Amino acid sequence: MKAARPPQAPARPPRPGLRERKKTKTREAIREAAFALIADQGYEATTIEQIAGRAEVSPSTVSRYFPAKEDIVLGDGYDRPLLAELSARPADEPWPASVRHVLRTAVGRALAEQPDRTALRARLMLEVPAVRSRMLESMAAVGRVLGETVAARTGLEADGLEVRVCTAALTAGLLETTRYWAEHGHGDDLTALVDRTLDVLEHGLPAPARPAGPAGNPPVGTTPA
Repeated sequence: MKAARPPQAPARPPRPGLRERKKTKTREAIREAAFALIADQGYEATTIEQIAGRAEVSPSTVSRYFPAKEDIVLGDGYDRPLLAELSARPADEPWPASVRHVLRTAVGRALAEQPDRTALRARLMLEVPAVRSRMLESMAAVGRVLGETVAARTGLEADGLEVRVCTAALTAGLLETTRYWAEHGHGDDLTALVDRTLDVLEHGLPAPARPAGPAGNPPVGTTPA
């Protein structure tokens, strides 16, 4: 009788090659330079030439990695991992639960790894029309990819009305959550705001609180329990 083989450890993803690691390092240097300059002197005053100088690359290199200045501040590297994690959730898990788990994880990661950038990005989206416009374009692209994930989970058509409404509502809701967070000075817990957003999308608006009567008495027309 043959001895049972020990379970094999899951294969690690291949390590990026030297060329890809150099690209990642350059991309991050450009982002770091841009955020530092914008935090110091504002978005409009920051130029591609200044970003290139601080990152120690040429302006053409900046433009090769990021076609527009808006792309530098909006790219955070979380979109693809988020969609991959969403696709990897258990097939029998309810869709709202999968979305909530993945978004909570993504927000927690962003706040832990890039707190200043996350807050500044939200403020720029609120204050700078060009950034807000580019964000809308970016989220529309994410929505299309998200639709494929929804379709795979539900069996519906990725370009069907129901899936498009679902993904559009989710992306628009997250954008409004980010704007709300920035409007209130980033004082709220962003993860809690995302939870509230998902509650509205899943269950609709909460019931309004009924005002109390004079001196804390129950509203007129009601009787105490």
